[in-house]
Amino acid sequence: MEFQRSALRVFLGFLVVSLIPSTLARFVVEKNSLRVTSPESIKGTHDSAIGNFGIPQYGGSMAGVVAYPKENQKGCRGFDEFGISFKSKPGALPTFVLVDRGDCFFALKVWNAQKAGASAVLVADNIEEALITMDTPQEDGASAKYIENITIPSALIEKSFGEKLKKEYRAGEMVNVNLDWREAVPHPDDRVEYELWTNSNDECGVKCDMLMEFVKDFKGAAQILEKGGYTQFTPHYITWYCPQAFTLSKQCKSQCINHGRYCAPDPEQDFSTGYEGKDVVLENLRQLCVFRVATETKKPWVWWDYVTDFQIRCPMKEKKYNKDCADSVIKSLGLDIKKIEKCMGDSNDDSENPVLKEEQDAQVGKGSRGDVTILPTLVVNNRQYRGKLAKGAVLKAICSGFEETTEPAVCLSGDVETNECLDNNGGCWQDKAANLTACKDTFRGRVCECPLMDGVQFKGDGYTTCEASGPGRCNVNNGGCWHESRDGHSFSACSDNGEVKCQCPPGFKGDGVKSCEDIDECKDKKACQCPDCSCKNTWGSFDCTCGGDLLYIRDHDTCISKRSRETKSAWAAVWVILIGLAMAAGGAYLVYKYRLRSYMDSEIRAIMAQYMPLDSQAEVPSHVNGEHP
Repeated sequence: MEFQRSALRVFLGFLVVSLIPSTLARFVVEKNSLRVTSPESIKGTHDSAIGNFGIPQYGGSMAGVVAYPKENQKGCRGFDEFGISFKSKPGALPTFVLVDRGDCFFALKVWNAQKAGASAVLVADNIEEALITMDTPQEDGASAKYIENITIPSALIEKSFGEKLKKEYRAGEMVNVNLDWREAVPHPDDRVEYELWTNSNDECGVKCDMLMEFVKDFKGAAQILEKGGYTQFTPHYITWYCPQAFTLSKQCKSQCINHGRYCAPDPEQDFSTGYEGKDVVLENLRQLCVFRVATETKKPWVWWDYVTDFQIRCPMKEKKYNKDCADSVIKSLGLDIKKIEKCMGDSNDDSENPVLKEEQDAQVGKGSRGDVTILPTLVVNNRQYRGKLAKGAVLKAICSGFEETTEPAVCLSGDVETNECLDNNGGCWQDKAANLTACKDTFRGRVCECPLMDGVQFKGDGYTTCEASGPGRCNVNNGGCWHESRDGHSFSACSDNGEVKCQCPPGFKGDGVKSCEDIDECKDKKACQCPDCSCKNTWGSFDCTCGGDLLYIRDHDTCISKRSRETKSAWAAVWVILIGLAMAAGGAYLVYKYRLRSYMDSEIRAIMAQYMPLDSQAEVPSHVNGEHP
């Protein structure tokens, strides 16, 4: 047994070496911004490395005040042992605890600070070097209990920067800092591309248990995002290759397929019992092909159904981790088994498998993304996620990858972000009467943009002014202009003539927005000024009457006799009739003259045709002499 364990350790060592590409491996440290706002002597922005545990506030920021303990400065013991508490008083800024690197795991330092009331932890490096990623320790029962309960963010800072923070704190200065994760994930457009480097092995310890739990919890949100076209998800699986000198060994044959090209460690880390590494490689390959076939049917989200169902129905503990159980899951999901088997190929061939070869190539970092060396690994918009693999934390990271104002509704739920528009309308313009606001909630906060309402676009700076413009603007809250109805009459200062400004209608004066007052045309002598006129002002107009049988002509502001008007109307009618008769007589004369001329022309032509041939008639041959030509 001891020999087998030694052989396993040697083989695993070769697997680790085989993971390193022929070129120098590149591990990218994911960073966030740490800005010191006071004191003035160290004010500025610095980089910090995001810890690979806890919950970073992707897409957001956190302000706090630094505290450096007098005792337990490395944070390896509980702070309650020293009577130290970092809980903030009501109304005070959160406490960011500064601890030194060394003597214990990074995660344990953060856990101890969290228990003492810290809101975030800054770990100062103890040597001058480039920033590294603080990862979780190897899986064991003791560390697993506190790692999964860490909920605060943490970051590693350079030694020199840490010394500056300590110096100012010891001098009695209030050190205010701001941790900013808003640019930790690129957010170029309205679709997020993310990938999960995972494993089908369910017997690899605490990390595997956390991974399986995450896949189950995140399945619903992932499928909503994928079905809505908001995201493009791709699963990946890490494989190793067996060194050429060992391809014929028992270890390589049991842990690899395709003659040592694609390998996985023994699930139980015991060659003599249980499942073998090649069983894991084959299931990983099957899950990749499930994704490919599902994508061909334009239902890539079915991968989440297969993986979760396989975890539940085909666990290693129950000895169901095999092809038969996998096929039953595939059939239940309506996928084509033959296509999946064709995609998987022959694992005994001494040749490359195209699917797994792509996976090995993808492990090498490209662009801003480093090599994938940590399992599981989540990559969002080509940036590796750092932090606890939990539904809420991962959803925040994905939502931070959308261009602002393009986030789907799932990103704006109360569980993921805080709606800043609920507090004082976000400081944006609003019209309470029309229930309109320029505040638009986003995952990163809020933006003030004039709204579009019923096809009418409001224009302005979004903070102090927004005015309706264009056709139809008067249909929305009357364009923000004055309007009033009285005595069955309605007047408005809004007009759909393409102008945004409000202008009082004729008969009124005012600013057109808040008020338009009726003009008294009678009092101001602007109408009904003829000698025989009597003026009476009405709302928005006036009434002008004349005495006796006189009639008021508004256009000329004068009075005329009704009889005179009737006489003029009668003469006008007579003249219309006479003119009509004259035009009819003239028309009849023209028709008569035309017909008479046509008749005379035809008679003259007939008479002339008897004496001389006309151009339109052929000459009649003569036979008087009786000779033939």
